[in-house]
Amino acid sequence: MRAIGIAAPGGPEVLRIETRPVPVPGEGQVLVRVAFAGVNRPDVLQRLGRYPPPPGAPDVPGLEIAGEIVAGAPEWIGRQACALVAGGGYAEYCLARAEHCLPVPAGLPLAEAAALPETLFTVWHNVFERGCARDGETLLVHGGTSGIGTMAIKLAKLFGLTVIVTCGSAQKCDAARALGADHAIDYRAEDFVAAVNGLSGANVILDMVAGSYTQRNLDCLAEDGRLVTIAVLGGARAEIDMAKVMVRRHTLTGSTLRGRPDAFKALLAGEIERKVWPLVDQGLLRPAMDRIFPLEQAGEAQRRMEAGGHIGKIVLAVGED
Repeated sequence: MRAIGIAAPGGPEVLRIETRPVPVPGEGQVLVRVAFAGVNRPDVLQRLGRYPPPPGAPDVPGLEIAGEIVAGAPEWIGRQACALVAGGGYAEYCLARAEHCLPVPAGLPLAEAAALPETLFTVWHNVFERGCARDGETLLVHGGTSGIGTMAIKLAKLFGLTVIVTCGSAQKCDAARALGADHAIDYRAEDFVAAVNGLSGANVILDMVAGSYTQRNLDCLAEDGRLVTIAVLGGARAEIDMAKVMVRRHTLTGSTLRGRPDAFKALLAGEIERKVWPLVDQGLLRPAMDRIFPLEQAGEAQRRMEAGGHIGKIVLAVGED
């Protein structure tokens, strides 16, 4: 099979097509003939040498796929599915845990199905489970036009939240509002802390920046608010005023997904299938799509992600839809 290898840590040019054996499914696994694979920020970090795959995961990047299941668990063979995987998505065949697969509903293109698992699992767990968001509350999302940001907008609106996002340009703010955001703040032109406080603050904040953003987030977090950190693009260390945390009863939490145990991911997949997948089945939830690149242009796909101009999900076309 064709797969994308990483020649050495470095720029997008280190991604190259290789020929590798088709993997063989083990106990509890299925083999997916990949039609499309999502491109995510952790793939870029892996290429740079900053986010190695967890033990036992393939060194081929790619954390979400969609295609036809061709071997493994008998009840899945011949079905189209999308899946969250710990690696290996940038290839013509990929192994997945059967319990981490979700059936692709009729009418959902496989390209869009491949754009769902990583962002949907991340947003559901961090906004609704760790962040305890509930209808009537206000959610602030940084990076509102990223894959995570666009999914957070769409999912939060379906569950009755008011959504505020920050973006890096007026154009991106317009795009975020078109996707359903109630308010969009151009952080290059306006202080997001003052803007969010002018809207009565946020009950939950989904943050990918950390660093110096941490105290600023707390400064616009409402009483009893929850700050959930899922990436540290602005730095892993922060200095905060703990007195304010105590007085305003703030909760600080965060998580990563890739290295979590299979059992946790299975429970998460089951909850998503029960509570969110009916919205996908009805056509109410679809990912915001940016561009589709052929597998051999995986480097260009990651280059686009790093440049920051994308709005929504970037996907690789691997096989036939």
